Amino acid sequence: MHILRNIVLFQLGWFACILGAAYGFPLLGTSLALAVVAIHLHFTRQMQEAYLVLIAGVLGLVVDTILITGGWMMFRAGVVLDPFPPYWMVTLWLLFATTLNHSLAWLKPRRLMAAFLGFIGGPLAYYAGAKLGAVEISFPESLLAIGAAWAIAMPLLASIAARLQRRASNYNRIRGTQYV
Repeated sequence: MHILRNIVLFQLGWFACILGAAYGFPLLGTSLALAVVAIHLHFTRQMQEAYLVLIAGVLGLVVDTILITGGWMMFRAGVVLDPFPPYWMVTLWLLFATTLNHSLAWLKPRRLMAAFLGFIGGPLAYYAGAKLGAVEISFPESLLAIGAAWAIAMPLLASIAARLQRRASNYNRIRGTQYV
């Protein structure tokens, strides 16, 4: 049930951001997605989960700034300062982080699989966002660049998730509390 809730909430937040940006309401979509992140953090009540969300946001800001600067994609809605990605796009990275210890936890020990899924899944998500009108990308060069970026980002985030979880588990073991 927990994994299903994680998947459903992620999809809800993803569509809120994408459709909000596509239809001129990026702040509304972002607000809904941030509510999903807050709900997730409320249910997990684990500090390492909050750290993971923040790290993913910073990584997403860097990755998408590189992709924008490289001319591989362009945003219209929600851009506050060029060449940085719009706030709703960074929110998608925060949202994605909520899956790493839950519905995508099986990827943590499988870094090669994480890279492969990043290479395929990253471009598919951006392509879907482009088809829905939230982002403009030039094909096929942009999809290859996005795939390369996600082939690095996905195993990196999986590694960070695993490390934060181990650190929290060790801390709780030392303190004599059980890690949930």
